[in-house]
Amino acid sequence: MIAAVAAIVVSATGVAVASDQVGRDVSAAAANEMGFIGCSMAENVAQGYRAIGGTRMWGPYGTGGLVVQSWTDTSSAAWQKFDQQSSRFGKPTAVWVQICIFAQAGATYDEVKQLIANARRHAAPGARIYITGQPLYDAGRTCFLAGANGPQLTDNLARQAAADPTQNVTYPGAFRLRSSEVADGCHANTAGQQSLGRQALAFWG
Repeated sequence: MIAAVAAIVVSATGVAVASDQVGRDVSAAAANEMGFIGCSMAENVAQGYRAIGGTRMWGPYGTGGLVVQSWTDTSSAAWQKFDQQSSRFGKPTAVWVQICIFAQAGATYDEVKQLIANARRHAAPGARIYITGQPLYDAGRTCFLAGANGPQLTDNLARQAAADPTQNVTYPGAFRLRSSEVADGCHANTAGQQSLGRQALAFWG
């Protein structure tokens, strides 16, 4: 099933990914070896990823509303949720850090660096860290919860972290939601979730 899904994967940049390459990446990865942090937008990705047969990354685990400031304290309730997942599956060997914000709070680069540091503390030694912002939308659209320029701010911060050699993180690209894939002006509908899931499969298998 994975190979069939992989055959139609197209990355967020529009570059087709060879089905046999993605298939090898998926088959080489252990199930549930990759954790993630973020908010409901990360849940949307995880929901779609699981729906199309992705197995490397955790499924949804109740991160709705958990924006950047929820993850800056390594002992927060958000990290307790993460650690419960680690208890189930083992400490992840990779973690996707999603920069997710509410308009009124935003995020700073120092906070993003704290998220990265905390992810390393809660993951297996030497874990690979992927970082992205919230999904980006068609021209003229945004996520009302994040504010007019919120999604782009999160993407800019992710790119900044990836360009910073002190952080040692990978920016795989931007997640994207088309107008027809949005349910409420912010979150993905069912088609959008599956689109996000295919993008995640292309990014990290």
